Amino acid sequence: MIDESEMKHEAEADVDADTGTGDPGADRALDHDVDPYLDPSGAASAGELSEIALEALLFVAERPLSRREIATLAGVDRATVDARLGDLEVTLRERGIRLLLSGDRVELATAPEAGALIARYVGSDAVRMTPAALETLAIVAYRQPVTKAVIERIRGVDSDYSIRGLLHRRLVTELGRSEAPGRPILYGTGFDFLERFGLTSLEDLPPLDADVAGRLVDPVEAASPAADVATGTDPGPVASGAAGPATAAGGEDAGDA
Repeated sequence: MIDESEMKHEAEADVDADTGTGDPGADRALDHDVDPYLDPSGAASAGELSEIALEALLFVAERPLSRREIATLAGVDRATVDARLGDLEVTLRERGIRLLLSGDRVELATAPEAGALIARYVGSDAVRMTPAALETLAIVAYRQPVTKAVIERIRGVDSDYSIRGLLHRRLVTELGRSEAPGRPILYGTGFDFLERFGLTSLEDLPPLDADVAGRLVDPVEAASPAADVATGTDPGPVASGAAGPATAAGGEDAGDA
């Protein structure tokens, strides 16, 4: 006598062997209890980067991300990242968020037009800086990377206090060290500078008129074209940065930065 339960079990086994989903991943999921949308290593499938995904990634990032990091995370090449960043930058132009670019790094920030409202929400007033701090910041913005020695020669006074104040406010950052003797620190601007002045990149810095640009020239470099070897700076054109100096060079470096 044939056991009915045995016949039923054999029939089910035959059906399972003869049928499939047609999707290797789904079949593997049935056989091995794994998610069909994961690759064999268990990692989420990659290889594409949409504008929406890029915006979401930058939104949750707690720090600026490099293009290389984004490419690695998304499993795409650098050209794809650059293309999606360009698309996202255009999309965000009419919205309350902006895409900030600083060298190879990118991040999202609020639009400068919303600055007053956001400041009221967070309870902060507009940043007030002394003329000495503004002058120092303008020199750094337009001459970066620049050493403290060059800043002081342009201003004609000791600028240690202003530089320390700007570093504390993160308007100025240390970019590295010069190859000049003593390897002095090279200063430049970072994302906080762009956010504070409503810029998306250093290319948005307004051009300087001849008079202001002339005041940002290092006296030593002006006297000797080869002096940049000793200062660790580039004596090229001085019209690539943010707001011009607030005061003429000279005077004491005092007061709040």
